[in-house]
Amino acid sequence: MTSSRGNLRPTGPDVVVVENVSKKFVIRRDNSIKERVVTFGRRGRLHQEVFESLKDVSVSVAAGSTIGLMGPNGSGKSTLLKVIGGIIDPSEGSVRRRGRFAALLELGAGFHPDLSGRDNVYLNASILGLSREQTDAEFDSIVAFAEIGDFIDTQVKFYSSGMYVRLAFAVAIHTDPDILLVDEVLAVGDEAFQRKCMDKIREFQAEGRTIILVSHSAAQVMEICDQGVVLHEGKVVYSGSAAEATRVHREILEGRRRHNAETAEALESELHPQQSVVAPRVEIVGVELLAADGTALKEVTPGDDIRVSISVRHSHAAAEWNTGISIDTPTGQQVLGTGSRRLRRPHRDAAVGVSQVQYLIRDAHFAGGQYFVNVEVADENGSSLDIEWQIVDFFVPMEHRQTGTVYADIELV
Repeated sequence: MTSSRGNLRPTGPDVVVVENVSKKFVIRRDNSIKERVVTFGRRGRLHQEVFESLKDVSVSVAAGSTIGLMGPNGSGKSTLLKVIGGIIDPSEGSVRRRGRFAALLELGAGFHPDLSGRDNVYLNASILGLSREQTDAEFDSIVAFAEIGDFIDTQVKFYSSGMYVRLAFAVAIHTDPDILLVDEVLAVGDEAFQRKCMDKIREFQAEGRTIILVSHSAAQVMEICDQGVVLHEGKVVYSGSAAEATRVHREILEGRRRHNAETAEALESELHPQQSVVAPRVEIVGVELLAADGTALKEVTPGDDIRVSISVRHSHAAAEWNTGISIDTPTGQQVLGTGSRRLRRPHRDAAVGVSQVQYLIRDAHFAGGQYFVNVEVADENGSSLDIEWQIVDFFVPMEHRQTGTVYADIELV
């Protein structure tokens, strides 16, 4: 279900204001007692490293808004959420907040493994600001929401990760928070419970509560968030609409993926420089994404025609051969796949040299987001000869009125 909030920024007063916040952590290299005795009295900087998780971050959160914090691993999302919640103090800068907070930051945070679920409900609720009487009044509702059943009197160290999440989330939402902080933990529960949590979040939104959510899921951010904040290497690189935030986030991830692939390829060359390279008999030597007029294409609007042009080099003549293409999302979900065998039109009579093949995708209706094209060449029986993963990519502008991977012209009648 798509959020009816439409990615419009609420106009209420700011309930969280982060100003020029930086956070530094000291990472020690002498972790054991023996190492610390040996290094005692020596210059500390030789045996420790300062890691700056947040760098001059400024963010404002309006009352009643739902904000998605996005960014690759290590970008500082969880650190920022903990600074906002007052779990850790910033090294520099300030955070102003108003209202009651409930934080769901880590799996089982605030739970004692040797206590039962019942005891941990009271312990966690007291940490979040509820009195004994208030917890008594909410206890049955908490247990019912968590679906723990008879396990409520079992030590939580015997709980599965899903049971941990259900109980922790149930306690957090029953503290009547003005601001709910959620850090990715909802991904641990099963699908039915994730839907239940999303329903509760939408209920909170309807009541005008503020939600700050850390998520790697672009679809989740698009579905429930008004705004998005993208962090990269501890800095805010974008703050604005959720649709644009997901685009910026995907561009960062794609840049990192390409860098890692190039680094791995260079390392492989260094490790095995003497390996002889046997020229393949059939090789994909080029792939282009073209518009209907033959110009290079990087952005596709729903309804456009797309041409995938493939160049294949043959070292031997081939009487019959095949190609195939597929289009994936950044998470690897295939949204389209076809090929000459599926179309029952194998390629014929390839001479030695380079052959050109084109696929025409008419009236493409991909929904907003980043997409990647994979290409394969195969023999007459369909056995793969060469394949190129994510060799070209294109972007479709976000449409905040719908989510998913298929664009449709929808109206309410």
